[in-house]
Formats: sequence, structure tokens, C-alpha cells
Amino acid sequence: MTAARPSRPGLPVGPALARIPFPLVDEMSRHGQRPGEPIAVHMEIRLPGQPDPARLRAAFRTALRRHARVLVREAPRPWYGRRYEWELTAAPDVEPVGFPPPGPDALARARTRALAETPPLSLSPPVRLDVIRSSATSGGCVLLCTIHHTALDGPSFLRVLATAAESYSGTDSTPVPERTGPPDAAAGPQSPALDPGRPPARSARVAPAPAALARRRRGNGVVLGELPIHPRPPGADHTVNDRLLVATCLTIARWNRLHAAPTRPIRITMPVDDRPRGAEMPIGNGTRLVEVAFGSREYANEPSPEAIVALLRRTARRTRQLRAAPRPPLGHGAALLTAPVLPVDLRASITRGLGRAFGPWTSTTLLSNLGRIPYPLDFGDAGRADAVWVSAPTRMPRGLTITTTGIAGRLHVGLRWSRALLDDAAGRRLYGFFADYLDTVSAAALAAGPVVAPAVDPLATPVVNPAVAREGGPG
Repeated sequence: MTAARPSRPGLPVGPALARIPFPLVDEMSRHGQRPGEPIAVHMEIRLPGQPDPARLRAAFRTALRRHARVLVREAPRPWYGRRYEWELTAAPDVEPVGFPPPGPDALARARTRALAETPPLSLSPPVRLDVIRSSATSGGCVLLCTIHHTALDGPSFLRVLATAAESYSGTDSTPVPERTGPPDAAAGPQSPALDPGRPPARSARVAPAPAALARRRRGNGVVLGELPIHPRPPGADHTVNDRLLVATCLTIARWNRLHAAPTRPIRITMPVDDRPRGAEMPIGNGTRLVEVAFGSREYANEPSPEAIVALLRRTARRTRQLRAAPRPPLGHGAALLTAPVLPVDLRASITRGLGRAFGPWTSTTLLSNLGRIPYPLDFGDAGRADAVWVSAPTRMPRGLTITTTGIAGRLHVGLRWSRALLDDAAGRRLYGFFADYLDTVSAAALAAGPVVAPAVDPLATPVVNPAVAREGGPG
């Protein structure tokens, strides 16, 4: 006899569907949901033309069937249930692809909605794709995607979108192989980023903008920008990602000096994604989080080009060691908090309480560098994507995330903030600082060339953060 699943408003009663327990990252993300703080990844893909609505809807449904892990909704559970569970569905509960009426403010309205309204977990799939068309006959369009971060991350959705593009156009979506970076750090006693002997200290916080404090608004704001990707000198011992980390640190340091904020270690959470990018890529939340720390002496004053180069090399050494170190996706503490010993609602309450208690030690910001987009994203008659912007959700007390992608030889930046921390003018100013510092860091690195860093560096050991073990996911 086949069991019947519970009915939901708008959904028919039918045979019980396959269920899978929430993985660790999904559960920690689900625990951390709070009213007024959307937990959606926002993505914009710019195309030179406009796709046919019926063909695009059919292609996206084909992609969902091929990557069936996206066709999920949160299963109902009793109060004593010890797990969140995903319920796999054979088809979408709602049409995920929409075509809003074109107009001069259509993109702005869709972007505002993406930052404020997360697709519900109760309906499959927990993603939304709006095609924002130009009102001009020959104009292009923007595929504006909103992805519930509890269900999947940005790289996963890009893989699904690449399959949809392949189905729509008939072109191959095989990813281009990644370029190789600098060699791994040599084994040895130096481990500046992982030294457990330093006493814990509170993280620096991004200083709030007075206008944001006065208005006390909710939700997120975002600035999307396009910057050049500066070349690395031959044989360089750092990556573009290391430059982004240093530019982020210097941006926050300058902002905080201007606002007389306390000088504390700046800690930047950095997702690391080791999944393959082909059709076999596991879909879901597949990143692990590491934390790159900068001691207050490293950024106390506006640095000279020589100081920037030294900081860049220390950062490169730290990130290589952090990437190579074995560690659970969100740390050992998260594994303990997701053990199905107590009812899941009780564990969620405990996790939120610990989040408030460890708030001062939460990282300063999150930098998510998705790297060069490896897929052609060719939509046939609508053209090939020439820009991809992503912004990761942000919650207080962190309140700020920076997400970058590379496509068509350009760096696309999404700087996103909590409106409880910054107003729009402050967000734009921070973006300006980031763009300036990225130019400065790249120019200093290019002028210095590949030089071996000294083995002993008095500024190389940052302070260890006790809160890194209970991170709730990017944003």
C-alpha cells in the first residue's frame, strides 16, 4: 500500500515522494533564517538578444529534470522531527520562468524584488528566473535569477543555467578547463593563518552609516559594477582572489578609519568550492568556508606600494594553507549542532542563540569569488552572455558581502549590504573604495613582479576566530 503525503494549499494529495535529509550546510542555513533578512542569491545574466518565451521555459524545465536535485521543497514534519528533509518532486509546483512587462524601470523593480522576496521552500523549485526585456525591438535582456540559498548556491545554479542554454541553443555547455594558479605552499612549520596559539579577539565590524541607523530599514541593497581584470606578472606567487582579499581588507580599513571605528582584526570569510564544473557536478550547497584574517597592524595606516606587496604575499601564503587544510564545510561546531539527537526546531533555537552570543566574533565580511565563468552560456538567437553578476545574501552583524565573477575579460562585482548597516550612498562609496584599491593592489603587484617572500614575517600571524566553527553559510 502506498503512503499518502500530507496535502498543502494548492497542491494535490498523492503518493509519498522520495525524501533526503538536509545536508549540514542546508540545515545551518535553514536555522539562520530571520524575518527581514532575505537569504536569496541574486544573479543577473546579460544577453544581447531576447529568447523565445516558450523555448526558454521548455529548456529550463529540461535542465531541471537533468539536475533533479533542484526540484525540491521542504517536507512537512512533526514537532518532534529530528531532521529537515527535502521532498523530491517530478515536476515544478509553479512556473519558475517569468516574463514581466518591459519598461524603463522593469529591471530596477525586479532587482528590488530579488533582494526582498526569497522563493519559498514550500514550493518546488525554490528558484525564480525573470526575463527582463528591453522595450526596444532590437534590445537585449537580463536573466534575473533569485535562488534560495538554503537549497543551492550560485555555482550550482550556474551549472543548471548552462544546461538550459545548451538545451535552448543546441550548443555544447562543456566547461573550459580552469587555468592553473601558483604552486601550493611548501610543507613546513610556518602556518601563519592557522596558528591556534593566539588569544581570541573580536572581529572588526563595518562601521554603520549614520543615515542607515537613523532610518532603521530592513532588507538588502546592492551595487553591480564592471572592472578590468589586471594581468598577473609571469611567475607571480598570488592569484586574482588574493588581490580581491587584500582590496577588501583595505576597503573596510579605510571606511572604518573615516568613521572612527575600533581597530580590530579584519576577518574575511571565503567560500572554497572544489566541485567539478561538468554535467556531473553535485548540485546543492557544495562550498566549504575558510577565514582569512588580517591583524590590525597590517592595515593600521594607508599602506605604501611596498607594504601592499608584502601584504599580498602573506595573504597568498595564508590562502594556500587554508585551502589545503582538511576541515568540515562549516567547521566542527556546525557538525555538532546538526547531529540529529534533539528535535530540529530545538536545535534551531540553540543555534540562533549561539549566533547571538558569538556575534562579536563573526567574520567582518564575506568575499565570494566565483572566478571565471567556465560555461559559454550561449542562448542561440538570444546570444551569448557578456556579463554575469552575483550577489550573496548578507545578514547582521556582518552586513556586507562582495561577490565577483569573471567573464568576457572583465570582473563583475556585486557589493551587497544590509540596510540596517548602510544606506545606498554608503554602499556606492564602499564600492568606489573597492575599485580604487583593486587598481592599487594590481598596479603594485605588477610593478614588483615575482619576488620570493621572506620566510619569517613579524606580521604574519593573525588572531584565531572562535566563531568560525559555527558559520551559517555564505551570507
